[in-house]
Amino acid sequence: MDIETYRNYCLSLKGAEEKMPFDKTTLVFSVKGKMFSSTNIETFELINVKCEPEKALLLREKHEEVIPGYYMNKKHWNSILTNGKITNGQMEEWIKDSYDLVVSGLPKKIQNELENE
Repeated sequence: MDIETYRNYCLSLKGAEEKMPFDKTTLVFSVKGKMFSSTNIETFELINVKCEPEKALLLREKHEEVIPGYYMNKKHWNSILTNGKITNGQMEEWIKDSYDLVVSGLPKKIQNELENE
């Protein structure tokens, strides 16, 4: 996956926004102010995605390209190397899982507003 494909997919998710709140190189995708993915735009060596803790461990065991979240809470975040060994479809699935996990943690009222956007 290249950075343009990554960006386009993230922004295709309902209510997704992009920002650079930390510095000039870290691109963050969020929904209703809650981050679901990020990457370094200069290197694009990996993307960060939120994950349920048990699944995060399983993915790390199964795929050497999935590592504990770089600069993130390693219990809840995985980093996926963008070296081409993980398919775009698989990366999109994990990004969507991250997005869905974040949305499920939002208050019901905000979830309903998001559905109706």
